[in-house]
Amino acid sequence: MSRFLLTLWDGGGNSPPVLSVAAALTARGHDVRVMADPALRKDVLATGARHLPWATAPQRNSTDVSTEFIRDFEARTPMGATARLRDRLIIGPAAQFAADTSTEVRREPADAVVSEVLLMGSQLAAEAAGLPSISLVPNVYPGPVPGVPPFGMGLRPRDDRLGHLRDRVVSGIGDRLWDKRLAELNALRETYGLTPVSSVFTMLEKPDRVLVLTSAAFELGGGKRVPPNVRYCGPRLDDPGWVGEWSEPPGDDPLVLVSLSTTTQGQDPMLRRAVSALGRLPVRGLVTTGPSFDGEGLKAPANVKVVASAPHSAVIPRAAAVVTHAGHGTVIKALANGVPLVCLPVGRDQLDTAERVVAAGAGVRLRMGARSALIQGAVRSVLDDPTYRAGAKRMAAAIASDCEHDRAVEEIEALTTAPQA
Repeated sequence: MSRFLLTLWDGGGNSPPVLSVAAALTARGHDVRVMADPALRKDVLATGARHLPWATAPQRNSTDVSTEFIRDFEARTPMGATARLRDRLIIGPAAQFAADTSTEVRREPADAVVSEVLLMGSQLAAEAAGLPSISLVPNVYPGPVPGVPPFGMGLRPRDDRLGHLRDRVVSGIGDRLWDKRLAELNALRETYGLTPVSSVFTMLEKPDRVLVLTSAAFELGGGKRVPPNVRYCGPRLDDPGWVGEWSEPPGDDPLVLVSLSTTTQGQDPMLRRAVSALGRLPVRGLVTTGPSFDGEGLKAPANVKVVASAPHSAVIPRAAAVVTHAGHGTVIKALANGVPLVCLPVGRDQLDTAERVVAAGAGVRLRMGARSALIQGAVRSVLDDPTYRAGAKRMAAAIASDCEHDRAVEEIEALTTAPQA
């Protein structure tokens, strides 16, 4: 038995795959305690792990929108949204996340610290304590990879001079944006007796293992040429603990699922346009609003059913198409079942996830503000054109191979049982 301290923040879709790893570790007899927001307490306890709230770091006490502290949905530009994520989660409160993690491993020993990828403070604390550090990436890999466009803008690969120039320019802009607070990060590292890093992205190379919870086949470039500490472990397909039961809408028309973000990202108008689009198609629509949107007053056409939640593991195998904001969890579950997608990415990792859907030939990508008529046409396309389903089925075969055994747990156990230098 090993003792693990797992650290997590409530970012919506990032939580279920990370907690799935916690559940798998506890099922194998390991002692797991999860330092996470009180809003996640019920989900943490459902894994069999112990829950610990953060002592000083920012956290959410409930799913109410008023408890959001990043609020990147209020930014007017993608760069502004990235700056909020940097300032309010990754770098700004890194000292608090580091202090809370350090205090906890002193209070109760751990054999390793497992942290969600954006919690660089926890990773720094593990490094300073000399503990094995494992970073979990619950979506696509965000670090720089040769031949893959820079993360964050959903760029399509281009292997020509203009494409290479574009990638260098975008990468430089991104590095400057992230590294505006590099001096602050290095000052914190110095406080813990650690050497400085050359960039914020260099922190991705610091953990002993970076476990990417998606399929390498889904990545641009097939997940090759990543740093040596990175391992592709396949996706986690578990439903979150808060989903309810569902009943399939009656009829024989194709079932289309609309599933948008579980956190507030300004998706309300998009959801309403999607509902309107389905109302003009010969389909059975099932719309899940999630915990951050109150669908009580939403007027739905007769062929569209609106619910707070439904288990994707039961719904998606019955669906003919999925309309989504391109959160990785919904996308990868659809692809695991060979179901094509209509993606309307909002921000965060969603632009890059949507581009990978397009690259796989498994769906189409629209702007977040796409009108109802465009959504209607996109849904009709993925339903009528068999090439989209064929692309999704190719991904389903790769994902099935990934899920034959639990690579994430194997990597974690191998690291904690290997002799330490």
